Amino acid sequence: MFVVTNRIPVAEGHEADFEDRFRHRAHLIDQSPGFIKNLVMRPVQRRFNHQTGEWEEKEERGFYLVQTYWESEQAFWDWTKSESFRIAHSNRPPAEMFAGANVLEIHEVVLNTEENDSA
Repeated sequence: MFVVTNRIPVAEGHEADFEDRFRHRAHLIDQSPGFIKNLVMRPVQRRFNHQTGEWEEKEERGFYLVQTYWESEQAFWDWTKSESFRIAHSNRPPAEMFAGANVLEIHEVVLNTEENDSA
């Protein structure tokens, strides 16, 4: 299994609009061969301080994480070349929604602890 993570710096004040874009998405990716699931994660403004053993509020803003899970890396690349991908990404959000550039990361799952599931 492969996980594609898009780390997205959402500008302050645009969080609700950003989340709504995913709540009202077209679900085109859901029909793509090899697609498993999609997660959208909101950053939490806390971190663990290993020196003190305490949780503290973070001063810096975090990134939203948008993750798609795929049966294979090739399934992801095939999705990016599809007409469904083009349609799904044609309604671009306003530039002011973002506080910087996104970062795309791809990882291969080497261990999965979900019941009845293995990498």
